[in-house]
Amino acid sequence: MTGDAEPTFSLDGEDLSFEPGETLLQAAMRAGRYIPHLCWHPDFAPHGSCRICNVKVNGRPGAACTVRAAPGLDVESNTEELNAQRKTLLQMLFVEGNHFCPSCEKSGNCLLQATAYQMGMEGPHFEEFYPDRPVDASHPDILLDFNRCILCELCVRASRDIDHKDVFAIGGHGIGTRLLVNSDSGKLGDTDLALTDRAAEVCPVGVILPKRRGFVIPIGERRYDAASVSDQAEGSR
Repeated sequence: MTGDAEPTFSLDGEDLSFEPGETLLQAAMRAGRYIPHLCWHPDFAPHGSCRICNVKVNGRPGAACTVRAAPGLDVESNTEELNAQRKTLLQMLFVEGNHFCPSCEKSGNCLLQATAYQMGMEGPHFEEFYPDRPVDASHPDILLDFNRCILCELCVRASRDIDHKDVFAIGGHGIGTRLLVNSDSGKLGDTDLALTDRAAEVCPVGVILPKRRGFVIPIGERRYDAASVSDQAEGSR
């Protein structure tokens, strides 16, 4: 790099420019280059929990949402090895919760479903857990289905950092890790969550759902029905 030329790194053999402080994923998305991800959102600090965005940086593994772009980095993402790893992680997410896409209100608008299609996932592969988690319908406007949570913490971050309400939290360990509601009863109806809050609309899967709106947008006309997740890489979601 010389003079005033923009700094670049290589992503799957293509040079991409980046802005100071950008992560690999931010730079890729700005350039319209898709790197699979679930827990990353352009409006929030990187979290690095889902590991779907794992890439190889100069031959070593790293999360594209947390690794800062730097001049001369050689980044591999769209490889058979990495996509196979992502497919396995997705299969594990599907069996750990109850993700029955044909009966889910979020079908067609679900990032987990869209990413599974993108990675060519044809079945869960592993034995399903079928966890018995409650559905919380105590709130007048919002349904909470814990069975579909992928622990991305987007609702936690949105409620804490944007809504300033701390409605949600993550608790437990290992397979017992789960989404919690911060109220004495543990019920969503006993919080001040509003339908207009950012936390109420940021969920990438079918956990936080507005009541009485389930099929306002018909199946077949939803976001990922129109175009695949990779085709929508450029811009915020």
